[in-house]
This record gives sequence, C-alpha cells and structure tokens, in this order.
Amino acid sequence: MTEKSWDHSVDVLIVGSGNGALAAALSSYEMGVKDLLIVEKSAEIGGTSATSGGGVWIPGNRYAKAAGAQDSFEDAKAYLLNTTPEGAVPEEMVDSYLRNGPKMIDFLHECSDVRYETLEHYPDYYTNVAGSRTGHRSMEPARFDSSLLGDDVKRLRPSHHMMRLFNRIYFTQVEAALLTLQGPGWIKLTLKLIASWAFDFAWLIKGNGLGRDVCTGAAGVARLWYSVKKRNIPLWASSPMEELIEEDGRVVGAIIQRDGKKLRVQARKGVILAAGGFERNQQMREEYLPAPTSSDWSGGVEGNTGDAIQAGLKLGAATRLMDGAWWCTTVSVPGEPAPRLSVMEKSYPGSCIVNLRGERFANESQNYMAFQKDLYKQHSEAAPCSPMYQIFDARFRRDYIVGPLMTASLKPDWTIPKEWFETKLVGKANTVRELAEQLGIDAENLEKTVGKMNAYAKTGKDLDFQRGDSAYDRYYGDPRFEPNPCLGVIDEAPFYAMRLEAGDFGTQGGLATNPDAQVLKSDGSAIDGLYAVGNCSAAVLPTYPGPGSTLGPAMTFAYQAAKHISGFQD
Repeated sequence: MTEKSWDHSVDVLIVGSGNGALAAALSSYEMGVKDLLIVEKSAEIGGTSATSGGGVWIPGNRYAKAAGAQDSFEDAKAYLLNTTPEGAVPEEMVDSYLRNGPKMIDFLHECSDVRYETLEHYPDYYTNVAGSRTGHRSMEPARFDSSLLGDDVKRLRPSHHMMRLFNRIYFTQVEAALLTLQGPGWIKLTLKLIASWAFDFAWLIKGNGLGRDVCTGAAGVARLWYSVKKRNIPLWASSPMEELIEEDGRVVGAIIQRDGKKLRVQARKGVILAAGGFERNQQMREEYLPAPTSSDWSGGVEGNTGDAIQAGLKLGAATRLMDGAWWCTTVSVPGEPAPRLSVMEKSYPGSCIVNLRGERFANESQNYMAFQKDLYKQHSEAAPCSPMYQIFDARFRRDYIVGPLMTASLKPDWTIPKEWFETKLVGKANTVRELAEQLGIDAENLEKTVGKMNAYAKTGKDLDFQRGDSAYDRYYGDPRFEPNPCLGVIDEAPFYAMRLEAGDFGTQGGLATNPDAQVLKSDGSAIDGLYAVGNCSAAVLPTYPGPGSTLGPAMTFAYQAAKHISGFQD
C-alpha cells in the first residue's frame, strides 16, 4: 500500500485517552518515537481513568521507598499468586508487571509532570494472605492545577461526581475517607476546601464552576495529558476507531472517523489499543458476563462499548477473562449522570446488606470486588441478590453518608426527593418489619438478620461472615466503635434502606497479550504491529489485589509497548 493510499500517516497510532493511552504516548516520545497520534472516541479526555479514584497499585514504587516502606518482589509475587486463581494469568505477565511497574513510575517521574503520593494506610485487599502489606503499595495522583491545561481544561473529563464536594470541589482519596466517615478534623477540612474554591474568583469567572485543583482520576489524567501537550503530541477527540487495517498479517493502521469523514490512518510502527472495556455494551455483557447484568448499573464511561476488543477479534485475536469485570455495587440515582460506586459506606458499623429474602450473603466490609464475587456465588432465582438493600437506622443516618444521602443534618428526611421513595431507591419506616414490607423484602427474615447483627455488635464477632476481622475491613470502619469498628447495633427508629445493584466500574476481560503488550492469537503467536493495554486487554490483576489494580497494569504495559516499538532498553 502506497503512502498516497493514506489520509494521515504516523509512526504510532494510540487509541484511547486514559492513563494507558497517555502513558504509551509519553513513553514512546521519550524513547525516541516522536511521530505519534492519539485518537479518542469521546469529546472528553480521560475515559474511565479520569472518573476513577486514580489509584495506582505498584509494589516497590519510588514513593513507597522514599517513605521508608519495606517490600520485595518475592513478597509481592507470593501475594499475587496466593490471590489469583491458578491458570487465570500467565506467570510471565505477573513477573513482568512486578519488575517493570516501578521502572515505569521512575521513568515518568523523571521525564514528565507525573507525580504520585504514597498511600501509607491503604492496605492490600486481602491482608490475611501471605505477602500482603497494610499500606504503601498504592499511590494516588498529586493534586494538579488544571489551569495549566489552558482552554483544554474544559475537555478534561472530571472525576466522578461522588468524588467532588457539592459536585464542584475535588478532594483526594485520603480526604474522601475522612469526609465520608466525618472523622476528627472533617469540618476543618470541609471549610478549607470550600474556602479554596469560593475565593478563587479569577478561576470561577472563567471556568465551569469546578475547582482549579483537580484530584484522584482527573488529576492522574491531567498530569499525563499536560506532559503530552508539552510535547505537542496531537490528540483527536470525537474521533472513534472503526476498524483496524491489516496487510500481509501485520496491522498497518486503522480507519478513524473524524468530522464526519472516514480517514485511513497509517501506523508505520504499530497501533496501541487503550480504549477501555465493554461495560456499556449490553449485548456483550449478556454474551460474556454472569447474570444479572446491566449496562445501566455500570460506573464505566458511556463510550466503553468494546470497540477495540471487537476489532482485535476480527483479526483472530485470542481473549482471556471475558466473564469478569471490576465488580462494585452501585447506586443508581434518578437524574444523576452515572451510578455511584458503593465502597466505604458498606463498612461502617450499624448497617448490613440483605437480599430480597432479608438475608445477608457476604461480609459487607470486605473489598468491593470480593463482596460482589460472593454475591454472584449466592445469587439464584430462589434467592436473588440483585437488587439488594443496605439496612440502617436513625443513628447511622445521623453519622454517615450513604450513597446520595448526606447525613441527616445536611440532608433532612423532608428534603429526600419523593421519586427516591416511589422508585424504591430509598425506604423509611418506624419498624424493621414495616421497612421490609414496604420494599418487598421477607419481613421475618429481615427481623432475624437485624437481631443477629445487634448481637454481633455487642460481642464484636460476626459469626456468619467474619466482618471486621481483617485489616482491610477495618480500614473503612469507625475506630470509635468497640470492640469491632465494623459492627454496630441497628435499633433506633426510624429505619432506612438504600437499594444497591450488582454493578461495576469496567470489564476486565479482553485481548490476550504478552509481556511486551503485543496482542496474541490463539496459538500464542503475536499479531505484528498490534498492542493492547488497559481494559481492552485481559487483566493481569483480575482479583483486584489492591487499590489501583487497573491503572497500574495499564500504565506499566503501555511502557512495555513503547519499549518494544522503540527498542528502548531500561
């Protein structure tokens, strides 16, 4: 095919604009491959990376070492092997991730504006497993002054609305834990955040009402994008990839739709797919994922419809883990742009999660991924676990935030929209039995369940699911409660319920790849010129061993792809 056959020609074409895509572009450029093009399906930049918590889980990273944390390759590998089902992930992929993740972070720290802060107290998700750590394996992005993006700040996809105070003011993961729990110092922090936003007159006048300093996922994307912009790497928004172009067994480009035209874009050295999963494609969900499943329950961005995976399948690519997702219960609130992830509130003392039979089915305080895996194990037609309800009382309502419900003082009952009650998103009654009857829950069983929870709260021992026994359970517990920070009585009227769904924040199955991020065929051979990273590739950390188990691999294998394309030796 001649150069004249192409509408546009570059060395490397990168599809997507999340952490994986931007890290691939930045790494490629710094490794000497400077003729690059990034294409993004949406008008906004950042994908699910931007709406996420922004955490990156990489054992032995530079920020942990600087804080004096002790870790080792051997312990991290033992932990992963102990938490990953045998045969789910090739061992060479685990080894490559653990060896190259810290190198990737060093590389980006030294050559760009990418900066992270170690999470000292955020534990691995399975702290009862050998090789785990109670902190310092995960990082979150350092705050970023988004005004540095210039007019492009309006194209930055914001962090999820649940990670912004009053939907306006960004806060970090560490701050989120304090604000949601309303722990010591939360009022001072709240006033500080409000003041920094309210008195930034120059920014508010020219901006869209969002705070200047971005945090969590938006900060991670912004730092990468700012570094990409400094290098004048072009990024086409609203430019979806329609299909890959193959010639003599090699991927040589792709068809990109831009401004209503189909453009043939040549990629002389390779195409890197970093375009997200298929969580917003209901047909693919029903084909691959366990039931019940709905794209309406997903926290993933609307453009994640599996385009990159389908393009790879057309070329004979192999896949792995297509029946998995990054599971997390969600709250679908009428009128909100996306479901809320239910993470912290499930751990607080004085509540429990029940199915429509009024029975608990899992440890509510365990990590969200494990909780929902237990949900699918227990779900049946006879005992459906979706929808499920979080049951709590007046004390809990006073002390904690639950989904869209702020505390009673901040959002009194009379301000709760009528629609929330009519759609059974929220329930309220003077007795547990009345609450159950209102929502269609087995009343007798719910009374028994609440009675058992009250007994467990007094002894500090959950005899059914061992809630509060692990370090992770206690991370989101309330230390003011003894003997167990995750257990409290549910006995003060009125009683409340919040409906939860079996949601997710992305799918984890995708194109099979090797340690260089090359896409593989079913016989194990690589498709020349084609690479995949992030959620369009099969997960390397499918059990979600710690906070940031999606972004860590996305960025690491983006770095690996850039090395393979450029020949760079680290």
